[in-house]
Amino acid sequence: MLILTAMIWGSTFIVQKTAFIGDDATLDGAVGPILFTAIRFIIGALVILPLVWREHKRKIEPISTNHIMVFALIGVVLFIASITQQIGIITTSVTNAGFLTAFYVPLVPILALVLFRTWPRIIVWPAAMGCVGGAYLLNGGNLTEFSTGDIWVLLSAIFWAMHITLIGIFAASSSRPFALSFIQFGVSGLIGLVGAAMFETVDVSGIVNIAPEIVYAGVISVGIAYTMQVVAQGYTHPATAAIIMSSEMLFAALFAAIFLGERLSVMGLVGCGLIFVSALAVEIAPYVKIGRSAKQETT
Repeated sequence: MLILTAMIWGSTFIVQKTAFIGDDATLDGAVGPILFTAIRFIIGALVILPLVWREHKRKIEPISTNHIMVFALIGVVLFIASITQQIGIITTSVTNAGFLTAFYVPLVPILALVLFRTWPRIIVWPAAMGCVGGAYLLNGGNLTEFSTGDIWVLLSAIFWAMHITLIGIFAASSSRPFALSFIQFGVSGLIGLVGAAMFETVDVSGIVNIAPEIVYAGVISVGIAYTMQVVAQGYTHPATAAIIMSSEMLFAALFAAIFLGERLSVMGLVGCGLIFVSALAVEIAPYVKIGRSAKQETT
């Protein structure tokens, strides 16, 4: 589920960029990044509403007030992560955005350890650094001149790390993945609507012009992928989930090649391989350990 989530997120990176190409990649186009983010999360909340109702009917105990408050807080973090990334994607290069976003991978095990005293497996640490190194190679082994957009993307990586960590902690403990998803989407969407009303001009014609991108980002990326993330993280350590989901960079490169005509260099292909091996390592390592233990017991 996490790999499928990463695949969808990788494809969404393309529509997040193309939705603003008509505005010459600026922040003051017909549809601003705040409104774009708000609409996609409102759509996502509506998409999973039937699942929330079904989950509610199956549960004997009502959802606690504490959980609702925590889910709302996660929604705030989600909005900050999403809007800072969206602003960065518009105003920086794809090369820089891909590399700087990858910094959430090593941040997740650090946050899980510092905030919740949750120790990841040893393999997570070298795998996390492998993902960052792979992202660096994937994006050409260099950064262009550091810009304001790069700062926004780097800031988003911090909040993505917080979001993944919080989801990992509370998705399992609450046993309410659909409620968590619905509340975080709703809170993120409402914050966005208020922000758009305050800082942007709401242009209906502009929304219509990029309706396909908004629908894809709302239904597929938010409604389906983010919900799968919540469900899957109920069974996965946050650090492991972060490494697996970092494969979104591989899928972004694939979809960029298909739809935008971009091609990877040899260095980029090596970076893809490094990310793939790192993600594979965190999944294989436990089974290698189990196999060794079983062999020792047999001996």
